[in-house]
Amino acid sequence: MTVQVSPASGRDVDATVEKAVSAARAFPGIAEVTAFSKEESNKLLEPWLGSGLSLDELPVPRLIVLKIAPGATPDFAQLRRVLSDQAPGAVLDDHRGWMDRMRTMAGTAVGASIGILILMFIATMLSVTFATRGAMATNKSVIEVLHFVGAKNGFIARHFQHHFLMLGLQGGVIGGGAAIILFALAGVISRWSAGTAAGDQASVFFGSFSIGLMGYVFVLVQIALIAAVTALTSRQTVNNTLEMID
Repeated sequence: MTVQVSPASGRDVDATVEKAVSAARAFPGIAEVTAFSKEESNKLLEPWLGSGLSLDELPVPRLIVLKIAPGATPDFAQLRRVLSDQAPGAVLDDHRGWMDRMRTMAGTAVGASIGILILMFIATMLSVTFATRGAMATNKSVIEVLHFVGAKNGFIARHFQHHFLMLGLQGGVIGGGAAIILFALAGVISRWSAGTAAGDQASVFFGSFSIGLMGYVFVLVQIALIAAVTALTSRQTVNNTLEMID
């Protein structure tokens, strides 16, 4: 949680900050209280306003960071009343509304990603189906000769399955390789910018851009899954078409 003390006419900001810090430290459930200096509060604006600017004329609020003790559930309403009585001008923000919006945004992003993944598999299956039918139409005379001289459906289907398995692997390796390179570069850039104001803010909102070892393993699994879906779809299409010839 944070407490903001905004400059106002006739208000001693430093004195108000000290009173708010004392009230917060004495409140049950608060484990740690850290008051930002004026310089530290101004530094938080650097990612948006840039560095080297004089912010003395701007009403930049002073911030006090409150950390809740593990397992504690402070009474926010009571804390607001205490701050209002002992440190007029201090405003408590528990950030629950902001966190709820962030959770909603994250859930929406995850749901959209899953939906895109499902659509990608459907599009892959449709593309393979049409490509297989096109390949069979091109080689119709060869397939009919093989079929009528006694070649089993499985024999013919295996050749198409192997062909499209290789195509699926090739496409998966190209796409998966590009994704791995992209995530690796993003991770390197994130590490380079760590410690800077802009880098810290980007890390808060978007994370470290690093998917870790398991993330790369899942990319490889997706490559294999795409190849398997391609091969199985091709085989099923060939079998269905040959059954119609029968």
